[in-house]
Amino acid sequence: MRVTRETLIRIAQETTKVRTSEQKDILAAYLIGSLLSEEPFLGGLTDIDLVFITEGTPPRTREIVRLTGDFHLDITYHARVEFDSPRQVRVNPWLGPEIYAPMLLYDRDKFFDFVQAAVRAGSEFSSPASVLRRCHTLLAHGRGIWTDLVDLQSPIGPHEVAHYLKAVYHAACAIAELNGNPLAERRLLLEFPKRAEQAGRPQLAGSLAELVGGLTLETGLPAEWLPLWQQDFIAAAESGRAEPRIHPARLNYYRRAYETLEGIAGLWPLLHTWTFAAMVLPPDQRHHWQTAISQLGLVGEAFHEKVAALDHFLDEVEILLDEIALANGLEPSSSLV
Repeated sequence: MRVTRETLIRIAQETTKVRTSEQKDILAAYLIGSLLSEEPFLGGLTDIDLVFITEGTPPRTREIVRLTGDFHLDITYHARVEFDSPRQVRVNPWLGPEIYAPMLLYDRDKFFDFVQAAVRAGSEFSSPASVLRRCHTLLAHGRGIWTDLVDLQSPIGPHEVAHYLKAVYHAACAIAELNGNPLAERRLLLEFPKRAEQAGRPQLAGSLAELVGGLTLETGLPAEWLPLWQQDFIAAAESGRAEPRIHPARLNYYRRAYETLEGIAGLWPLLHTWTFAAMVLPPDQRHHWQTAISQLGLVGEAFHEKVAALDHFLDEVEILLDEIALANGLEPSSSLV
């Protein structure tokens, strides 16, 4: 079966029609993510990122629905209360870009139209003040996690590495959101160099690669990692304890990215999901993950060196944001958050 962007959009529309007829508390539904672009496929695959806003508390925050072995729905749920203050949504680094320009599929009582109009509010969304608020929020998240890690005394395990990777991701997105939406998981290392260049800091692409251990992989990603990652991914998915992205329907979605992306661009989705998988595996089943992160310098004293490098990266982001603020007649740093 030939699957096109139009095919997947049609599935999104049909799914929305069924869900809104069955779930009467859905206020709005919209499509986000790669299907909004003209080139959504990576390794021949993509997912369908749907968002449902519900009147009350949703039954879950995320739901993965298998369509075929290669395609799936990735559904996010939000409660109406999250949109009570459109001004706050506007400066939210996740909700703001999500609401600004999705593909609207369903809107009961013009709820979405009202929220989106308030978020856009003329040119307020893209004003330097709003952009910097979103970026500073991400920077603050990254700095807060760094504070947790800087004096860490316990052994480094998957929970600590996952915490560190979250800080790295937020710091990277603080740069990325200066010129667009947050970067998607599979495309972080692929698209970050362009965002860093647009921000006038091309050297940060190398710094990001260093933070995840990419500079230790001189010949690219080790081929032997893929089957070991897959083994752990499947075991974690079958355990029923892993977070939603570790789902059997997403196996090929990640695997194709690893096989397709050149250089170290596939490292982030592999490392990120492997770490989430390791979090729910028994300690005696984490040795493949442990070997990989050891090679990447994410254990022992080398991990603390990475945390120190993260500190420097966060400082560079803060300096850049301050420069932009001053150039636009705005207050720098923490006064924006």
